[in-house]
Amino acid sequence: MILAVESSCDETAVALFDPRSGMRGEWVRSQIALHERYGGVVPDLATREHLQALGPLLQESRSPSDDWRKLTQVAVTHGPGLAGCLAIGVAAAKAFALERGLPLVAVNHLRGHAFSPFIALHQKSPASFDERLNALLPHLGLIVSGGNTLLFTIDRERRLALLSSTRDDAAGEALDKGAKLLGLGYPGGPLIEKVAKDGRSDAFDFPRGIGPRDDLDFSFSGLKTSLRYRIEKMTPEEVVARLPDLAASYQQAVIDALVRKTMAAFRQSDCKSIGLSGGVANNRALRSQMEASAKRVRVPLLAALPAHTGDNAAMIAFGAWIDPSAKPVGFAELGIAPSLPLTG
Repeated sequence: MILAVESSCDETAVALFDPRSGMRGEWVRSQIALHERYGGVVPDLATREHLQALGPLLQESRSPSDDWRKLTQVAVTHGPGLAGCLAIGVAAAKAFALERGLPLVAVNHLRGHAFSPFIALHQKSPASFDERLNALLPHLGLIVSGGNTLLFTIDRERRLALLSSTRDDAAGEALDKGAKLLGLGYPGGPLIEKVAKDGRSDAFDFPRGIGPRDDLDFSFSGLKTSLRYRIEKMTPEEVVARLPDLAASYQQAVIDALVRKTMAAFRQSDCKSIGLSGGVANNRALRSQMEASAKRVRVPLLAALPAHTGDNAAMIAFGAWIDPSAKPVGFAELGIAPSLPLTG
């Protein structure tokens, strides 16, 4: 039984995972309402909220069936993320593990996202998970969030290799900034998706930032600039009237870049499955178009469950079990690593 703590940004989360039966429980405290007033995450406020929320969450995780008695290890996110936020989670996990005499496992937040699409597969049949997973490897994954957009592979030994990332803005950051330009507020991605439902995705021609066919890197800064120039040429009344079309076209430009680069990477690989994870993976249009593209090349799309797309402790607990790089560390050794790479 693994107890996991996640506190890398603006979600405080705890999870209990049993490799023999699956997730025993998940507890999350979101800070969206707090940071919405400021139009983005305020690190000092986020750290304070983690400090206040983590103790009560840990107590909640004890109540269902006293699974704490069965714990064999404690897992915690040690990077990447906001330094102050990570420090709260690492300190709590250290104290808990030390008091209980349990080994402490440090988990890379991005690697947690990388393996998160396999959680649902494990939940369906823990006993046959290894066999079913092996049939899906090697695997091509796309992590798309507010801070990261990258492609990677997982080989048959479950080792990760980075293929590409973004040269400037992450996709989620581009959506958040686009929403701000359109006056929609924070968090931008879900708001753009909501407004886009009533618009035409081909109403405006925004750049895709695709580049050469064999170049797998992403770029979204030009898209954001294009939206700003487009809005400057319109009156405030026109922007309001065309808001659904602007949102739909802007969102589609982001999705096209993500899907095309992913499929270009797939064509250059021998992968047997495609994965989608990270906060932006909760976008329904993106999930639908990725699924259609995977179907055309006759491989399964493994998309992280909505509850596991954002920052969550379930993927940290699962990562501590499935990721070969996640190993017990000494209490004195474990610090925080705000910019820890995916392949570290």
